[in-house]
Amino acid sequence: MTVPFWIWAVTGLVILGLFIFDFYSHVRTPHEPTIKESAWWSLIYVGIALLFGGFVYVVWDHQHGMEYLTGYVTEKALSVDNLFVFALIMGAFQIPRKYQQKVLLIGIALALIFRLVFILLGASIINAWSDVFYLFGIFLLVTAARMIIAEVRDLPEKDPQDMLVIRLVRKVVPVTETYESDHLTIKKDGKRHFTPLMVALVAIGMVDVMFALDSIPAIYGVTQEAYLVFTTNAFSLLGLRQLYFLLDGLLDRLGYLSYGLSIILAFIGVKLVFHALHENNLPFINGGESVHGVPEISTETSLLVIVGVLTITVIASLWKNKKDAAAGAPADS
Repeated sequence: MTVPFWIWAVTGLVILGLFIFDFYSHVRTPHEPTIKESAWWSLIYVGIALLFGGFVYVVWDHQHGMEYLTGYVTEKALSVDNLFVFALIMGAFQIPRKYQQKVLLIGIALALIFRLVFILLGASIINAWSDVFYLFGIFLLVTAARMIIAEVRDLPEKDPQDMLVIRLVRKVVPVTETYESDHLTIKKDGKRHFTPLMVALVAIGMVDVMFALDSIPAIYGVTQEAYLVFTTNAFSLLGLRQLYFLLDGLLDRLGYLSYGLSIILAFIGVKLVFHALHENNLPFINGGESVHGVPEISTETSLLVIVGVLTITVIASLWKNKKDAAAGAPADS
């Protein structure tokens, strides 16, 4: 089924409306959200996402409803990894907590626009060349391996202020040394200056673009419907600001999260390669014919594996924290 343009347009307007509501109801007036506020709004946005999934299930069909749900769970899990880097950026730029909401919301909104470009580009490539799933699958497998290697070696995080794009911004536009309320830019000595808040916003936007290079191929491993890829991304990002404040301080206690996410990416990578073998057109593989005997992993199986891995990851992390606390050792960070 081809999703008509008007449905894309209506969906886009609804998502834009939710971002505008979020800005005027929570972000416009700088404040540090409470745990209760973050928890309630996190649940509300998850509820909205699940209601939309139910709508897809009823109006479209069971298969696409399951694809949406699996994609949403995958995106939500991968987005938690974003929060580690967001926290690192907030700390590196010493952003006061009452201003962090604005940086997060605008950064996430810009990230969704960039992701839409990647999604449409990915859909065009898939339609033109089905064997691109080989590349997507191999890319995810390599990414999973790199995540595990980085975790095992305990490599230090790079300072966000050393990012190339941040260095370029500082060279092109003057940046103030201090924060000017929650302003992103100010006029000083007759010249327009960026504040550190704007620089942090650029950093968050660029980091999310880099994360999208992993997550977009991963979602195309769950569904090939560009509309579902977009909506799973949009609804998972919508509640990310609230999730940041809800999980702040708890993120460093999920010591095995990177291992869990790498397993999920590797699983989806294998699924993509299997799918590519079924649709094979490459002449040097089985003479350009489909490869039979390779299992086709169902959406239901994918959902079970992803939820199972996440559950085991969280339980294992909590168990290790408890064990370390009993031994008097610090929890993983």
